[in-house]
Amino acid sequence: MNVNAICTALAQLREQAPLVVNITNYVVMNNSANALLAIGASPIMAHSREEMAEMMVFAGALVINIGTLDRTWIERMTFAVEQANAAGKPVVLDPVGCGATSLRTHTARQLATLAKHLIIRGNASEIIALAGQASQGKGVDSQDPSEAALEAAKQLVEQYQAQVVISGATDYVVSNDGSFALNNGRPMMTRVTGTGCSLSAITGAFAAIGETSGLAAAAVMGVAGEIAAEQTKGPGSLQVALLDALYNLDENTLTQRLKLSQLA
Repeated sequence: MNVNAICTALAQLREQAPLVVNITNYVVMNNSANALLAIGASPIMAHSREEMAEMMVFAGALVINIGTLDRTWIERMTFAVEQANAAGKPVVLDPVGCGATSLRTHTARQLATLAKHLIIRGNASEIIALAGQASQGKGVDSQDPSEAALEAAKQLVEQYQAQVVISGATDYVVSNDGSFALNNGRPMMTRVTGTGCSLSAITGAFAAIGETSGLAAAAVMGVAGEIAAEQTKGPGSLQVALLDALYNLDENTLTQRLKLSQLA
């Protein structure tokens, strides 16, 4: 995929306005919903088992975020993934804090095993831990550089037949079709809770219109974050500027700013 294909995917997303079902954590529900609206998708933050089967029939994708995990959420997430599978819909898994506790690690692996059309989006430490390797995570924060997770990501691609997006100073997108590096974004983005979770939600929006690699979402979020950071003085205003940048992002800006390279 090149920048022209990414621009085409963004135009299709805005034209189709796909519905994305999010079972996400309490901290970022508002952030994720607003990011989806800003980019042109339609969010629904649904958690009820009673409506999930019906909802996955007409939704475009399911995003699972394990940030505020407990047994009730695990049961709902498992059922939702089963319904997404039955409807043939892609599942984006954000394994927040994978490696920090055995509950998070076990749950993330269970959900990854269950999903049939899987995209994994996490930071380096989460990706490394999900693959069963030794990571240096600190709670939900990564202490590993994103490039350190490349081999783990390749393992996950093979193990789960998944696409993998690693977030960090450099974002990496890894699949059976090749690996890409993206060098946009700014360090200030790490000072705002939910930026990675918003990327996972946007990954679901692109997956809903058939762009299941995760590359277009990472490109859009990286460029928008870069623009937002240039226009603000701190993380408070960055949250607002990021939504504006996602909303106003166009083909010309993407083409001029995107720093995308394919790995050998």
